[in-house]
Amino acid sequence: MKHYIDNFAHNNLPSIDLQPNYLCDLPQFQHPEMLNCVERLLDNHIKNENGDAVCIRTFNETWTYKDLYEKANQIANILVDDLGLVSGNRVLLRSANNPMMVACWFAILKAGGIVVATMPLLRAKELTTIIDCAEIAIALCDSDLADELNQVESKFLKQKSFYRNGDLDKFMSSKSKTFNNYHSKADSVCIIGFTSGTTGMPKMTAHYHKDILNICEAFPPYSLQPTKEDIFIGSPPLGFTFGLGGLVLFPMYFGASTFLIEKPSPDLLLKAIEEYKVTICFTAPTAWRILTTKLAEYNVSSLRKCVSAGETLPLQVWQDWYDATGLKIIDGIGATEMLHIFISSNEENMIPGATGLAILGYEAKIIDEQGNKLPPNQPGKLAVRGITGCKYLNREEKQKEYVQNGWNITGDIFKQDENGYFWFVARGDDMIISSGYNIAAIEVESVLLTHEEVLECAVVGLPDTERGMLVSAHIVLKEKHKASDELAKSIQLWFKEIAAPYKYPRVIHFIESLPKTETGKIQRFKLK
Repeated sequence: MKHYIDNFAHNNLPSIDLQPNYLCDLPQFQHPEMLNCVERLLDNHIKNENGDAVCIRTFNETWTYKDLYEKANQIANILVDDLGLVSGNRVLLRSANNPMMVACWFAILKAGGIVVATMPLLRAKELTTIIDCAEIAIALCDSDLADELNQVESKFLKQKSFYRNGDLDKFMSSKSKTFNNYHSKADSVCIIGFTSGTTGMPKMTAHYHKDILNICEAFPPYSLQPTKEDIFIGSPPLGFTFGLGGLVLFPMYFGASTFLIEKPSPDLLLKAIEEYKVTICFTAPTAWRILTTKLAEYNVSSLRKCVSAGETLPLQVWQDWYDATGLKIIDGIGATEMLHIFISSNEENMIPGATGLAILGYEAKIIDEQGNKLPPNQPGKLAVRGITGCKYLNREEKQKEYVQNGWNITGDIFKQDENGYFWFVARGDDMIISSGYNIAAIEVESVLLTHEEVLECAVVGLPDTERGMLVSAHIVLKEKHKASDELAKSIQLWFKEIAAPYKYPRVIHFIESLPKTETGKIQRFKLK
């Protein structure tokens, strides 16, 4: 059988000489040539008679591993028989965190497809960009999110199927609950994650079936020591690899269970932790701060591990949570390019305020502009390599920026102390991390520049105790006399209709002109 039928992802991978060096010498990171990660994550639980164990909980549903397995098989049959999926096809997955999204995720991989999971808040314009860039022919979507997808106009999108009172549910009732998984290779692309902006020309990061299993053998054993009795919960969307790992891959790899909340407010997180005796929680620093203020209202004594990522964890947030609960929040840094966390700590080696050490499977160092390793305590660029690495599709120039001399250059400024611990200093680019969301300044600018009143603009991140950073826009109007609070509010409301609301500028300054260099480059540092 020909391994690739749709060769888009395979043909657009960076050449081997442009990829990072991989560190896969340990036995747990070695795999057979033929590998479909679904078999280890899901199917083996059925073969090992663990099918009746609880797999996914919500406030309204409980699914066993058998339930998930059978529904994933039914959806896989629909993908192949009714939607025309062939190996290598990309499938857009649009949903909030719920059991059916997980079933669709597994079904796509079972059928030999490639998952492109997206954020629920993305608008039609952003979805169109993703679909066109990845040449996506099939979309599976929660009916609650149908409106924006139905506004997409793309020559690539041929099939849309909706679940939750949609056609997918009807098809499933007549489909077999068994499916012969596609015989993927360990180095077949199985997911594509879009990084930074989804306007203009975004970057597509590809990861293999073996990468999915590798991260399950890295961070969880190092920091969490999961057991089958654990119940995972968290706030990040499954469209973020942070959420995918913490709420699907890690619990299912170890036969544990996950609790999914579609709109995870602090109160709902705490309510679920109390009522369902949740043991492991993944969320962002801003959420940990809010959760701390509400602890008197809930019993969280079942928690044993707390994980923070998405932005740097302030020491005060860590200390306040520890003082209130006796639990040490595990900080970590990851990247879509690296799939998940690569520097972190555990309860034994943790130093409050430090991000931690390179975890099992990874190496990291601090380098200068020329790529030379810097001495201890000197800030510089963070470079990392290990069991996963950056593989941008069809973006050779960006691949060369991110991967240098075999190392992944993350864009973060860190320093490393004499004992090897890494300490966050600053972002090295114009990325704004607000409430755990990565927001590229340039993508916010790209949207603002389409407004009829805007002549020029520049966007920066401002420090904020609530959100970590705020998106702040400095706007030059075509007619400067129109500047007003009312216009600022109007632009903000307009922006939330055009792009994902979490990206909108919460602060708008109308200015006479933007500070620029002699060559016309905007001096964003002056705006900060």
